[in-house]
Amino acid sequence: MRSIIVLSSLLLLTSCKNENNTNILSDYFTYDKEKVETAGVKMIPIKTPVGEFKVWIKRFGTNPKIKVLLLHGGPAMTHEYMECFETFFQREGFEFYEYDQLGSYYSDQPKDSSLWTIDRFVDEVEQVRKAINADKDNFYVLGNSWGGILAMEYALKYQQNMKGLLVSNMMASAPEYGKYADEVLAKQMKPEILKEIRDLEAKKDFENPRYMELLLPNFYKEHLCRLNEWPDGLNRASKHVNGEIYTLMQGPSEFGISGRLAKWDIKNRLHEITIPTLMIGAKYDTMDPKAMEEQSKLVKKGRYLYCPNGSHLAMWDDQKVFMNGVIQFINDVNDEKVN
Repeated sequence: MRSIIVLSSLLLLTSCKNENNTNILSDYFTYDKEKVETAGVKMIPIKTPVGEFKVWIKRFGTNPKIKVLLLHGGPAMTHEYMECFETFFQREGFEFYEYDQLGSYYSDQPKDSSLWTIDRFVDEVEQVRKAINADKDNFYVLGNSWGGILAMEYALKYQQNMKGLLVSNMMASAPEYGKYADEVLAKQMKPEILKEIRDLEAKKDFENPRYMELLLPNFYKEHLCRLNEWPDGLNRASKHVNGEIYTLMQGPSEFGISGRLAKWDIKNRLHEITIPTLMIGAKYDTMDPKAMEEQSKLVKKGRYLYCPNGSHLAMWDDQKVFMNGVIQFINDVNDEKVN
């Protein structure tokens, strides 16, 4: 008789647990039952000084406590190379958004070059925040590379609307980034390779196929993504980059910086960031990992994540370390464990 009671109790507990899990999953994957479901994809209207345009976002899940906006690099790459967050963040039950910034492949691509400034992009992110109904109690911004520039600049202006900031593989000073490329990364190349690259740069012969032929194996494969076979999302993002905007702001390649961003430097303003902040660096990154660690100490509530096998896209080539650290940070901030 006693064993029957125990068995019945276990079955009841299991049934309740399964029912709770089903309810949680049901809530997580519910968007708007009153409209046609679009797999979370929306085109959000963005007001700019030269008119209104639309940007592409894709929402995953529903979680009123944690909403993460992913900011891709470039400028003018796409969300596609950040698709690796999908499985990790969904397993955690985070609500998160993939997002193509204005000018990128899935969003409108206006031709007015006055749009491609940091201030204008910051204003765009704020409009996206409002559109996804995020606020100071749940809004996290995670930016990689140029997205890290945008994330830091957004925090300096709008951190009152944020819960946490994550900066992946982006130094807070473009001149220091350029110096690191010249004095550290360039010297790791074979002298004859470096000379040929520099000769092409001196002639501004960036359209010469030889330029990328040299950079791809000797720089990109060493410092951008070290996987033998690049992920499909990264390949698609590379095909879809808006080269006009990328070159205007960054320059012709990741090997240093020479566009509108060349003199960008907010290192002396990092102390103004008071929200919990994670700085992510990697051993083989285009960015100095020691600088990333220093930045984690310059903000008020900083934490540093080091990826010993990673490069600029450590989310791919040191994935477990990267994702575990990012998830731990977000959960800690949510649980108020970051001081």
